[in-house]
Amino acid sequence: MSLYSKRGVSAQKEEVHAATRKLDKGLYEKAFCKVYPDVLCGDENWVNVMHADGAGTKSILAYLYWKETGDVSVWKGIAQDAVVMNLDDLLCVGIYDNLLFSSTIDRNKNLIPAEVLEAVISGTQEFFDTMRTFGVNISYMGGETADVGDVVRTMAVNGTMTARWPKSKVVTNGKIKPGDVIVGLAGFGQAHYENEYNSGIASNGLTSARHDVLHKTYGARFPETYDNSLEESVVYIGPHRLTDNIQYSINNSQFSTEAGKLLLSPTRTFAPVMKEILANHFDAVHGLIHCSGGGQTKCLKYVPENVRIVKDDLFEPPVIFKLIQEASKADDREMYQVFNMGTRLEIYTNEKDAETIISVSESFGVDAQVIGRVEESEKKILLVKTSSGLLEY
Repeated sequence: MSLYSKRGVSAQKEEVHAATRKLDKGLYEKAFCKVYPDVLCGDENWVNVMHADGAGTKSILAYLYWKETGDVSVWKGIAQDAVVMNLDDLLCVGIYDNLLFSSTIDRNKNLIPAEVLEAVISGTQEFFDTMRTFGVNISYMGGETADVGDVVRTMAVNGTMTARWPKSKVVTNGKIKPGDVIVGLAGFGQAHYENEYNSGIASNGLTSARHDVLHKTYGARFPETYDNSLEESVVYIGPHRLTDNIQYSINNSQFSTEAGKLLLSPTRTFAPVMKEILANHFDAVHGLIHCSGGGQTKCLKYVPENVRIVKDDLFEPPVIFKLIQEASKADDREMYQVFNMGTRLEIYTNEKDAETIISVSESFGVDAQVIGRVEESEKKILLVKTSSGLLEY
């Protein structure tokens, strides 16, 4: 059993999929989000989409960093995480404008004071203000803030995003076919719309990242930050403090930052990039996959049945994933199905359109490259090339 499983989490969400298997799949079974007819206005040329997600256990890392340093601004990153995990999923069905967002914040009032709530709420609005400058308009509809200390140990930050969208501009993933290439967009670096280096960690796999990287003393000092029924052998087993300096390089230049900053880098949104691509190159987009829960294996749920997905030129994993792997001793198979490993958005397209898409992405300071291709196959499989060999899923 993997450490991930021993901590009570699942990268593949098998039980969730089993529980929802009888639900209506919507208009397009392979679409990244469930797409419904326009029940709001009854227009057959429009659709409705609603999505719910959140920052997950990354909020516990924010709690630890805030307690350790007193820096309340770290919670603004958690606000961004909760929004982007919704927004970038909706991007994958082609939606990039006129969105509604409602937040759900559950806290233990005895541990989470008003200043933390204010940072999350104001951070949410600040992110929307930034997106508006790129023509991505999101209205903040308020939400629910509940004091539920009997339910949550610290704080959970989640949200729901919805939109009404033209049916003709929906990305269904139905156009993905053998012969397509896959353009990957990097989740790390510093986009023109980001204020500092982004590690690329996003908001998936943070239970493993937290326990594998951080030192045992965090469990003793902050028992409210983990499930106390877990085996002691899987609780905070790493070598690092949140304030440890970690070296990384960009274009052969050396930099350093805190381990906590790497673990808490706000999830990068690709909304400014994808607005440009979807508005001006819609026909070039055959499919979109957000490599979130399930990491590099996420695509298997959304591509056709008769294809082999070959990813043989992924970005070299940035320092955060090397830090996690060195601390956890996890093999590549587990790392690539838990984490995005630096390549977080996949655009399936024609070979002739790939350079245009790459150029648009790079104009926003987001690295992009052809990471693989779609081949014909009798059964659906995924091949991922890593530094240690070829993985098959």
